[in-house]
Formats: sequence, C-alpha cells, structure tokens
Amino acid sequence: MAQRVIKIILPLDSKKTAIELLEAQENTIFWQEESSNGNFVVSSLTEAGHSEAIMDIFERNFSSTKGFKLIVFPVEASIPRTDVAENNLSSDLEEKNAKKEKDVASRISREELYSGVVDSAKLSKTFVYMSILSTVVVAIGLQNNNVAVIIGAMVIAPFLGPNVALALSTCLADKELGWDALKTLCGGVVIVLLLSMCMGYFFETNVGTPEIYSRMRADFSDIILALASGCAGVLAFTTGASSAVIGVMVAVALLPPLSVCGLLLGAGQYHGATGALLLFLTNIICINLAGVATFLVQGVSPRIWWEATKAKKATIKALILWSVLLMLLSVIIYSWKS
Repeated sequence: MAQRVIKIILPLDSKKTAIELLEAQENTIFWQEESSNGNFVVSSLTEAGHSEAIMDIFERNFSSTKGFKLIVFPVEASIPRTDVAENNLSSDLEEKNAKKEKDVASRISREELYSGVVDSAKLSKTFVYMSILSTVVVAIGLQNNNVAVIIGAMVIAPFLGPNVALALSTCLADKELGWDALKTLCGGVVIVLLLSMCMGYFFETNVGTPEIYSRMRADFSDIILALASGCAGVLAFTTGASSAVIGVMVAVALLPPLSVCGLLLGAGQYHGATGALLLFLTNIICINLAGVATFLVQGVSPRIWWEATKAKKATIKALILWSVLLMLLSVIIYSWKS
C-alpha cells in the first residue's frame, strides 16, 4: 500500500495532546519540525489506508482550534521500507473493529477522494473544449470506421470525473458536489449530442458502417461492460491509481453511443438513433449504479455520525433508483430487440 506524510500545524498549547494522539497510532512514525509564531509543526508517516483515521482524529479534536491545519502529501518511496506487522487480536471487539476498518485501509482517505474529483465535477472551459474535441474525433472515426481514431477520442473524453463525482456525492450526502457533477455531465451530453447532430446533418452518415451499426442497439452484454466500467472507474480513484486508462473504459460506454445517436438524428435515421440512445442511457445508469455500490463496499462515508446516517439513506435510495431504472430499460431493450 502507498504511504502518506501528514503535516499537522497546531498552536503550541496543543502540542502535548497532539503528540499523545500520534503515539496511540499503530504503524505510524512521527517527528516534530519547526515552530514559529506560536505554532508547532509535526509530521507523521503512515499507510495511505490509515491516513483517514488519523485525519478524522485530529479533525474531531482540533477542528475548532484557531490555527489548526492538516496537509497530506503522497510518498513515492521511503528508506528503510516500512512493513506493517500483523497484530494478534485478543478480543471479539478488536476483531470487529479490524473487520470494520479493513475496507477503509484498502483505499485512500475520503479527503483525497474528494479533492481528486471536485475539479473534474465542475463545468470548466477545459471540460467544454475536451468534450468538443473528443466529439469531433469520435464522429470522424465512426463515419470512417476507424477504430484507432475512436480509441483516441475516448482517451481525451472527460466523462470519468463527473460520473465518479456523482457517485461520491451520494455516498457523502454532498448536494453541492452532486449538483456540480450533474450539471457538468448534462453539459457534456448536450455538447456531444448537438455537435454530432450537426456533423450528421452536413456529412454523409452510413448506417451500415460496422462501428455505427454495432451501437444502434443495446444488448445485455453492454450492461455487463458498463457495470465493469463503473466499478473500475471508482477503484481507480479510491486506490490512488492512474485513472487515464480507466477513463477510456467509461468513455467507451458513453461517448460512441451518444455520438452515434447525434449523427443518426442529424441524418434523419430516427429508429437507429433511438437504439443508440437506449444504449447510452443503459450505460450511464450502470456506471453510476456500479460506482455507488463500489464506494459503499469500500466504506466511503462522512466522518460525523449524523451526516453518515443521512448519507446511508441517500445511498440506499440511489441504489434503488438506479436499479429500478436499469430494470425498466432492460425490459425496453428486450422489447426493442423483439
């Protein structure tokens, strides 16, 4: 597991309490740094999966303390290597606590998750430009039946961030993040659809092209693909792994079907456009369903108990909503194929 350095800044009169809290943490080393202007600085080295526990402890104890600041840095390497020793659990309570913390230890902290998706959830100029460019590239690739160009478009497509942010906002009961993610996702959908419609209207679109024809209908295998894409996208964020390749998986499920829908609408091929739209809707539902479920399994929730209770209710409602929508679309897909 990766490691994190946590730098903690506190007033000098809080030094004793802070040191005691750090001494109580297992598999964590710490050292005091400089002191200035009535503050002292202490840093700790711990596993990324344990950083959330330390951050929660200090936030709970010092969130109202003036001058308190906590900063997290990723660690590329450390010498000597830090090996986590296995502890022998001596009671049922310890076993339950260890089981409860197991999921948390397998991912980065919620604060790192939040900071990793919050920017991608905003409808920025970069998002708009990347959506336009990826749409132009994928539309040309679809019309020319060029798989390499289609893959290239999905590399630059920015759809991973808002989908992961939408799922994370549900598990954290963060309405602001959820609205930002939803507006960004809807903005991206409108951009892709309108631009591809224009290209379908002005340029010849052959519905017999394999890359277009294959996305004119939804299949149950597409549901499995989208569910896998959603899980992979969330896992890429929660483990701190590179999301570049995983973003391609999400774009595979969203960008080409939506572009095909726009191209066929522009060309007046409404029956095929409806099939492509069904495929897109199925994929986006599956990605968000899998995303919320993956966050839930990994134990992502707010720190404060009343917020955690609210988030749990929101998560259950979201899972039910996405599941019901998926079942309805599955029935429509079955009827459409028949």
